Amino acid sequence: MRRIRERGKLIAGVDQNSFRWGYRNPETRTLEGFDIDLVRAIAKDVLGDPDAVIFRAIPTNQRIAALEHDRVDVVVRTMTINCARLEQVSFSTAYFQAGQQVLAAKESDITGYDRSLAGKRVCSAEGSTAYEALKRESFGAVFEDEYEGTARDPDLLTVPNQLDCLVRLQLGEVDAVVTDNALAAGQAAQDPAVELKGDKPFTTEYYGVAAKLGADDLVARVNHVLEDYRRGGADSPWMRSYHEWLEAGLPGIKGPPEPTYRSN
Repeated sequence: MRRIRERGKLIAGVDQNSFRWGYRNPETRTLEGFDIDLVRAIAKDVLGDPDAVIFRAIPTNQRIAALEHDRVDVVVRTMTINCARLEQVSFSTAYFQAGQQVLAAKESDITGYDRSLAGKRVCSAEGSTAYEALKRESFGAVFEDEYEGTARDPDLLTVPNQLDCLVRLQLGEVDAVVTDNALAAGQAAQDPAVELKGDKPFTTEYYGVAAKLGADDLVARVNHVLEDYRRGGADSPWMRSYHEWLEAGLPGIKGPPEPTYRSN
C-alpha cells in the first residue's frame, strides 16, 4: 500500500480483449467493462481518483507471473479463486460467480460438456481452470497440443489468451472452446454464429482480485472496497456495473456472491 501511495498510481493487470469485462473500445480507444469498473473503484478508494490507474494488459497465462515479478499491484481479470492459486497469490473475497461451459458453432452437434466432445478439437487457455477441467475429464476430446513428428501449431489448442480460442473457432481450426460462461457470453455477443452449449455451467467458480502472495494490507483494502461495492442492493455500484455490461448476456443475476473470509 505504501508503494502504491508513493507512486500515486495503481498498476492493474487486466484484459483488453474480453468483451464486456475488459476490452478496448475501438471508438474511444479506452478500456471498458465490468472488471475495469472495479479497478477504478479500487483506485478511487486507495488514491482518491478513479483515473489514477496504469492498466497493463496481460495474457491469461501471465497473470500470476505478473504479480510475482511486481509488474502489477493487482490482477482484475476474471481470475478464478482456487486452492492451487492460493498457494501462489493472495485473493480478495469473491466479486463474481461463474462456471465453465462449452462454446461452439450454433450448427455444431456438440451438446455440452459431455460425450458429444469425443474426437472434437477443443481449445482452452493455458493456465486456465478450463484446461484443468479438461485434464480431469475430456470425454475423449482432443485438447492438448502435439509436438512430436507434427507441424501443428503448438498454440492451436492451448493458447496464451482465452480470446485466441474464439479466433480458432471462427477459423474452423477447433470445434469448441471450454471457458468461463461469463467470458463465453461476451464472445457469443460478438459472434452470432456461436453459442453456449448445455443448460448451465458444469462447475461453480468465483472470481477474485489477485495480489502478490503476502500482500495482506492491499488485500484487506480491496476487501473493504468490495464491501462498499456490494452495498446498496439494486442500486449498488456492483449492480449498476452488471446492468451496464453483463445483463444482456447473463440475465437474471440478482446480486454479487456473499463474501467468505479465510481464517488464519
